[in-house]
Amino acid sequence: MEKALAKFPHKNSIEIEWKSFQLNPDQRTNPSISTLDHLATSKGWTMEQTKEITSNVIDLAKAEGLDFDFEQAVVANTRNAHRLIHFAQSFGKGDAMKERLLLAYFSEGKNVDDFPTLIALGKEVGLDEEAVKKALESGAFDEDVDQDIYESRQLDVRGVPFFVLDRKFGISGAQPDKVFTETLEKAWTAYQKENPSLEIMNSVDDASCEIGGDC
Repeated sequence: MEKALAKFPHKNSIEIEWKSFQLNPDQRTNPSISTLDHLATSKGWTMEQTKEITSNVIDLAKAEGLDFDFEQAVVANTRNAHRLIHFAQSFGKGDAMKERLLLAYFSEGKNVDDFPTLIALGKEVGLDEEAVKKALESGAFDEDVDQDIYESRQLDVRGVPFFVLDRKFGISGAQPDKVFTETLEKAWTAYQKENPSLEIMNSVDDASCEIGGDC
């Protein structure tokens, strides 16, 4: 998505909003085991299978300049991390907070359900330390997380990553840049037609799907 946006001629008119989604909302935080051990147990895989599968993900990440370390990653419930992102969004720092949390989890082996860790990460992106502490301890933004999850169910989102453009076009999973570029153009064209005061562009044929399932 970032690559597609970088070359999109109307990128300055695009607003990105991160939404909360939990693959396993009942996940218990357990720093005593590695993510590899957890995957092997929960999926019924051998450790050899687990390392092979995660190795493929690590290689894909490396090709994008990302350094994933599943042996160090801490098994954690992400709900508090999602609340922190909502808090950061209220100060215009949602994107920075999301990126910092991803780095903390995938590369640094930090516990993203630990309040002191979350407070420190919030401070790193420029949030007030005491304000973050108060928000986490008070349960603030819990309803916002629930609302996001409710909306995802309405859109029949079943996994991540999942991208929704203008609540009309969906992209599921990690797709090539071309899919994002074509879907951005398709969504922009549809938006322009609904807003005639804007300059009309030619439509673009592509393989993206509408949320209702029409492709």
